[in-house]
Amino acid sequence: MTRLLYTALLLLLTPLALLRLWLRGKGNPDYRKRWGERLGFVPLRPKRQRLWVHAVSVGETIAAAPLLRAWQAAHPDWALLVTTTTPTGSAQVRRLFGDSVEHCYLPFDLPWLVALFLRRSQPSLAIVMETEIWPNLYACAQRRGLPLIMANARLSDKSFKAYRRLRWLVAPTLQRVALIAARGREDAERFVALGAASSQVEALGNLKFDLERSPQVVAAGRAWRDWLGKERPVWIAASTHPGEEEQVLAAHRLLLEQQPQALLLLAPRHPERAEAVLALVQAAGLQPLRRSGLSPAPQLPPPGLPAPSTGAVLVIDTLGELMAFYAASDLAYVGGSLVANGGHNPLEPLVLDLPVLSGPQVFNFREVYAELQALDAVTLVDSAQALGQAVAAAFESGVPSPTANPAVASWMRQNQGSTARLIERAQQLAGLST
Repeated sequence: MTRLLYTALLLLLTPLALLRLWLRGKGNPDYRKRWGERLGFVPLRPKRQRLWVHAVSVGETIAAAPLLRAWQAAHPDWALLVTTTTPTGSAQVRRLFGDSVEHCYLPFDLPWLVALFLRRSQPSLAIVMETEIWPNLYACAQRRGLPLIMANARLSDKSFKAYRRLRWLVAPTLQRVALIAARGREDAERFVALGAASSQVEALGNLKFDLERSPQVVAAGRAWRDWLGKERPVWIAASTHPGEEEQVLAAHRLLLEQQPQALLLLAPRHPERAEAVLALVQAAGLQPLRRSGLSPAPQLPPPGLPAPSTGAVLVIDTLGELMAFYAASDLAYVGGSLVANGGHNPLEPLVLDLPVLSGPQVFNFREVYAELQALDAVTLVDSAQALGQAVAAAFESGVPSPTANPAVASWMRQNQGSTARLIERAQQLAGLST
C-alpha cells in the first residue's frame, strides 16, 4: 500500500519532471533529447552477463571509474552498462569510456517503466552509486532476482532526517537491497536505523579515495600551465554554485591587490551556467575568458595563442577537464561550501597534491573534512574576505605540498582499497569465484 501511494504521487509529478527537463534544455539542449530512455525505451541489449552501474551525474561517474575499469580487467567477457540521469553525466561516461561501455538514461521510477528498462537491458548484477533510493526500481529488481548493491552509500545529517520521516517507505525499499556498501561506520549505522538489516550493511570505505592520478591528466595540466604562465600565481575555484561565484570573484580582487599577475580559473558545477558566470566576471571589473572559446575540448590551446592578460578569469565551461585544470593550478578552492550545498570532493585536488581551501558548508563530506582538519590539510574560510586573505597568504609564504606531510600521505593510503573490497563482494553476489 505504501509503494502504491508513492507511485500515485510520482505519476502525478511526472509531467512536472518532463517540464523541468524541457526548461533545463534552454541552457543545455541535451536535456530535451532521448526522452524515450527516460520512459524505459532503452536500446534492446543482447542476452549476456552484464554489470549495470547507475551513476547520477559527473561526480558519481568519476567515482565509479576505477570500479568499472577493474571489472573490465577482471571480467572482459561481461558487458558494462552505465546509466545516468543528466546529460553531463552521459557526456562524462563517453569521455571516460568511449564505446567500451553501454549507456542510457535511467527511467522515472514508475513500475512499468523500470520493468521495461530491466527487460530490455537484461543486467545480471546492479550497482547503484551513492544514495539513490528508488522503491519501484528496487522492488522490480528483487522480483527479477537481480542482486543490487548500493555502493559508496552515505547519509548526510539532512538526508538522514528526511529519510527518517519517510521510514515507512524507505525501510522496505532498503530491505530489498542485497548489499549496502556504506562509506563508513556512521553511515552504516544510519542505514540500519532507517530499517536495513545489519546483515545487509557493511562499511567498505569511500571509493573516492581510489581516484586515479592519471599521467594523461598530469600532462594536460602541465601543457595548460605552460600556456597560462609558469611564473604567475594560479588558483582554481571548482564546482561553484549560484551565490558563490560573486564571493570567489571578490576574493580574487583582494588577491590582485597583492599579486597583480594572479590568475583565477573558475569552474561552475554546472557548465550550462557559463553565460551567467561570464557576466559576473564582467560585472566584477575583470576580463572574462571562456574555455570553450579557446579550442574544442579536450584539445589544448593552439600554438601561438596569447596567454591570459592581467585581470583575466578563465571560466571552465567544458566537461571532463576539471582534473587537468586542477593539475594546472597551485591551489584549489572546492565549491558548494560558501553556500549551503554541502561541499564537493576535496580528494580530487588532494590526489594532485594541491592545497585545499573550502567554505564551512561541507556536510556532504563531513568525515573527510574533519580528518583533513585534524591533519591540518585543509583551510576553512567563511567569507569572501577570508578566502582572499587565505589565498594571498598561501602565495606569499609559498604554497605547501599537502602530501609532503607524511601523515597526510599515510592517511590517504590507509583509506584506499574500497574498490577492491567492493568488487570482491560483488563477485560473490554474482556467483563468481574470487
